[in-house]
Amino acid sequence: MQIQKFDELEGYGVGLRDPERKRLIELLNRNLANASLLTTKYKKYHWTVSGPHFRDLHLLFDDHATNVNETVDELAERVMTLGGVPLGSPQEFVQFGSLASAEPGIINAQSMLEDLLQDHHKIIQQLREDIDVAGQCGDPGTADLFTRIVQVHEKDAWFIHEHTKRDR
Repeated sequence: MQIQKFDELEGYGVGLRDPERKRLIELLNRNLANASLLTTKYKKYHWTVSGPHFRDLHLLFDDHATNVNETVDELAERVMTLGGVPLGSPQEFVQFGSLASAEPGIINAQSMLEDLLQDHHKIIQQLREDIDVAGQCGDPGTADLFTRIVQVHEKDAWFIHEHTKRDR
């Protein structure tokens, strides 16, 4: 028996009006979807990477999958805190996320790095905008969460960027 529909709000007393809560829940769920999609992509690349840097990239992709996956629970719990319903299925992640899924085949390591870097840059840009929206909605808690998460993506993007450089 369903006790709350996806687009309904519970009446938690977090001091925000319903329109602001709905907007913030939308942003949180998009970030939840993107974190889930990116974690899955990292795991696929972790499993399928090959070439002269296999070991380094295999370990890096697994570490980064863990980093991104650790944000999932915080995002979902913030959705609940604001009275919403977090996404929870692969179909919802694809529908509400803004990242493309990994290619069905295997791509070369350089293409993997470029794809991941592009995803991180997209997430970083969106999170910076989301931080501003959370501030405009009067929600320092969500703004703080987005600020902490953007730092995860910035650091992971830096590591990937360093792997894409040519030897000096």
